[in-house]
Amino acid sequence: MAKAVMLQGTGSDVGKTVLVAGLCRLAANRGLKVRPFKPQNMSNNAAVADDGGEIGRAQWLQALAARTPSSVHMNPVLLKPQSDTGSQIILQGRVFGQAKGRDYQRLKPQLLSAVLESYEKVCEGADLVIVEGAGSPAEINLRAGDIANMGFATRADVPVVLVGDIDRGGVIASLVGTHTILPPEDRAMITGYIINKFRGDVSLFADGITAVEGFTGWPCFGVVPFLKAASRLPAEDSVVLERLAGGSRAALKVAVPMLSRIANFDDLDPLAAEPQVELVFVRPGERIPADAGLVVLPGSKSTIGDLEDLKRQGWDDDIAAHVRRGGRVIGICGGYQMLGTSVADPLRIEGERERVAGLGLLDVETVMAPEKTVRNSSAHSVDYGVPLSGYEIHMGRTEGPDCARPPVMIDGRADGASSPDGRIIGTYLHGLFGSDAYRARLLASFGIEGGGENYRAGVEAALDEVAAELESVLSRDWLDRLLG
Repeated sequence: MAKAVMLQGTGSDVGKTVLVAGLCRLAANRGLKVRPFKPQNMSNNAAVADDGGEIGRAQWLQALAARTPSSVHMNPVLLKPQSDTGSQIILQGRVFGQAKGRDYQRLKPQLLSAVLESYEKVCEGADLVIVEGAGSPAEINLRAGDIANMGFATRADVPVVLVGDIDRGGVIASLVGTHTILPPEDRAMITGYIINKFRGDVSLFADGITAVEGFTGWPCFGVVPFLKAASRLPAEDSVVLERLAGGSRAALKVAVPMLSRIANFDDLDPLAAEPQVELVFVRPGERIPADAGLVVLPGSKSTIGDLEDLKRQGWDDDIAAHVRRGGRVIGICGGYQMLGTSVADPLRIEGERERVAGLGLLDVETVMAPEKTVRNSSAHSVDYGVPLSGYEIHMGRTEGPDCARPPVMIDGRADGASSPDGRIIGTYLHGLFGSDAYRARLLASFGIEGGGENYRAGVEAALDEVAAELESVLSRDWLDRLLG
């Protein structure tokens, strides 16, 4: 078996994903065959793995950092929330079923065998596997049947490094509290800890390190500063959108309603990276800015639910006014479905509503179906005549007169729809804005020249910066033991 280490957090959003990605790139830069692994992920930001099937977008990024093809086995259990109480379960890349929280707790012991099977596959031929936990091991109310943290670590015998986020405060208490609350067999798996997101003079935390070691006996493997390069990497969790709402003045304002079940919002990252674009995520209770030149309706894990919520927020009126002013709208996946005249769900796949009226901006209708399309795709922009690449993850079929004007050709077949004047378009292709050539032509259509910088190169450079920073601040002895 490959050498392995697992990063678990004192809570959610402590920066584990970026640390795993940085360590993967650092190991790859040292010539190791390294692979990421996350037993269980909860996210509507999904990717299509190189071997087909869905995984968390974060594990796709970590595979990129490791310079290795992505696999469904790197994230064997993916939970995609559809409501406040229930999620779709993706097992080894394929839809396994749906479950509410309490029902899922009963399912977890059955899923552990698949998790361990996937872990063995990821380990095959690897020098090192870096595992990411989910949430916190201190959630002892979920310990029975756990597959995300200590339940996996103890079964797979993977040593654990605990990550604490000092930026949110209370990091000493969260580390010591985790030590106190864990049962002895789980506590024994933890070999040390990392302090993450530190700002200021590290020497001021020396007494804190001494205190944590005094309470727990755990050594500190490093204090990681707030990594500026991490802002140039795709975010995993939609909670980051709260921090991105607002924006700064730029030539083109792009408004994105923050749907309650927003999915694959990293589609917008290439636009956000453009210096002349102000990307504004519109929060519930806010109005869509009247001076926006473009409104983007992103993907959704629950099209009907988010469409109804969009109307409750009054965003349908804002979008209609935006179009009357001559503004443009692009809908991606679920956002594309919302642009039509109706969304029908005769089998009640998404919930109890069988049909809802759409925004009526495209003359198309969508019918939900149980079959799910999951594939990486090569595509071509009909509007701009440039190549595209991306992926499709959707349920449902969309048809209607406006489909006679497809904005995209995917693997030689027409996809999406356009309004007669071309100001409203929809497509099932995720990754549309990731094409540098497409983005440059889109911005040029708004009178902005010089856009379309190499976005992928920027992500690669950010991964290298994170890796270099980690190498400079983490314990040399620990890194040498881990990486050789």
